[in-house]
Amino acid sequence: MDKLISFSVPLMLTGILQLLFNAVDIIIVGRFTGSTALAAVGSTTALINMLINLFIGISIGTNVLAARYFAAKMNKELNGTVHTSVLFAIIVGVVMGIVGIVLARPALQIMDTPDDVIDQSILYMRIYFCGMPFFMVYNFCAAILRAIGDTKRPLLFLTFAGAVNALLNYILVKFFSMGVAGVAIATVTSQFISCILVIICLTHANDAPYKLEFKKLRIQWRYLRDIFKVGIPAGLQSTVINFSNALLQSSVNSFGANAMAGYTAANNVLGFLYATVNSITQACMSFMSQNLGAGKKDRLDKILRDCVILQIVVPLVLGGLAFFFSRQVLSIYTKNPVDIDYGWQIMSITTFTYFLCGMMDLIPGAMRGLGHSTVPMILSIIGTVGTRIVWIFGFFPHHHTLRFLFISYPGSWILTITLQVICFYFVRRKVMGTPKRTLTHD
Repeated sequence: MDKLISFSVPLMLTGILQLLFNAVDIIIVGRFTGSTALAAVGSTTALINMLINLFIGISIGTNVLAARYFAAKMNKELNGTVHTSVLFAIIVGVVMGIVGIVLARPALQIMDTPDDVIDQSILYMRIYFCGMPFFMVYNFCAAILRAIGDTKRPLLFLTFAGAVNALLNYILVKFFSMGVAGVAIATVTSQFISCILVIICLTHANDAPYKLEFKKLRIQWRYLRDIFKVGIPAGLQSTVINFSNALLQSSVNSFGANAMAGYTAANNVLGFLYATVNSITQACMSFMSQNLGAGKKDRLDKILRDCVILQIVVPLVLGGLAFFFSRQVLSIYTKNPVDIDYGWQIMSITTFTYFLCGMMDLIPGAMRGLGHSTVPMILSIIGTVGTRIVWIFGFFPHHHTLRFLFISYPGSWILTITLQVICFYFVRRKVMGTPKRTLTHD
């Protein structure tokens, strides 16, 4: 438990700092520019996440594979994984940057973004995607550091980059009146800084097997295939879930700019809660993968048990605080009472129940650490996306309120947990019966 906590806390703070990039954008825009600009920034969140999360999910494959090779002392394989992952991140970052810039307008139009918001949303999204190569490289490099048990240095890098982001936000919006363009430029700059810092870290790793050397950058299909085996199902799961969130964003858009602004603020608070539960999931996945690679299967049940305890207690405490102080928290983002009321309607349903989301996230993470990713992906899509689609198109038109719309969140979490627990039972039986010599090639 103590090792899980010491691993999770820096990772948790790292996730929170990443969210602060977007939170500072939202707070400064909401306070200095108004509800329309706030809605513009927020309207891009689900769409951006839907476009990039496939490849962020693939970085999970890098984490699992590198952790297993590191624990098994397979240095050549670890080095090949590092260089394949970094080059893949560079290529994907460039491609995603181009895709995001080109598709910004048609994608936002499909989501029924209101006319008074869409131009600013497009501007924010296009500038944001200019930083996609930096964003991708940072995430894949940070996955490598997590795989070897280092969660502290990524935290330090993001702390510095986050401070730069906040300062630039304030200067560009307050003194240069650049609005959404200013916060987007600040975010891209901070992503560039964090990317450079993590690259310096890996290139100066002395004689470590995970040292990054630019002359060795090449795609080795053996490692990319194994990364994809774990990462693509995780990425597809996240992408499809964010597709359901994009549908939900479209439903929120039907209430107008004030509801969009309230949702933007509430969703950002939920993002901080997710950063905490996801850090526990990442810890569980890394610990599972390392112990499996080392052949210490007797530790797997204890790891999961301790993670379940953390995944219930931590979000219950933080979600409860967010529930009881929801209006005060929302007032940090906007002073408009109408915006705050819409945000409160959402948070009253989703915050106190957020431990369910944590459990829904943990069990598939444990299975990915054991090398099983495809079936958990399918079950998550069925449970989460299926429930929300039925809710949005089947029930919501007859009960057109924000609170009723967001009941789909805890409902989908409960169904998905049930499916994942059944799946884990069979995965555990299979893993416990697998001979040690095959584990590093699963």
